[in-house]
Amino acid sequence: MAATFATSSTVVGLGRSSLSSPSRVSAAAKRTNLTSGAARKLSNLVCASRVSAISRFLKSPVAVRNPLRQVGASGGKFTCSFERDWLRTDLNVIGFGLIGWLAPSSIPAIDGKSLTGLFFESIGAELAHFPSPPPLQSQFWLWLVTWHLGLFLCLTFGQIGFKGRTEDYF
Repeated sequence: MAATFATSSTVVGLGRSSLSSPSRVSAAAKRTNLTSGAARKLSNLVCASRVSAISRFLKSPVAVRNPLRQVGASGGKFTCSFERDWLRTDLNVIGFGLIGWLAPSSIPAIDGKSLTGLFFESIGAELAHFPSPPPLQSQFWLWLVTWHLGLFLCLTFGQIGFKGRTEDYF
């Protein structure tokens, strides 16, 4: 069985014919001044190769479709399946998150003063000389970054917890 596969050297559907175009072969036959019988045999060979070159292996019967073109439900317009309300904002989370951050940050833990109190005092001190910005060595920047970092962490964990509970994740 291996011997039969090894002896056949033609591709199924193509036969033994060449795949050159008929115009090239007939032009080559005219240039070499072959006799009319040889030219006829050559043109028959070209026609036979055209017939055998058409194969189901070479050309797919299925039409190629553009995957970006969507016809149907949207009338040919591109539709986005991205959820518009991806953040799923809820005023409960914002309200409880703000209260949940203001309560612990208002505890006087830093030399008898709270983080919120220190932040608001530094805002007042910097507004005293308003047109000029606060210098980089000012305590305002430390209290600003610390207070907002805590607020955003509280809001983020509040969103995770509230939505997780609402959608039965835990």
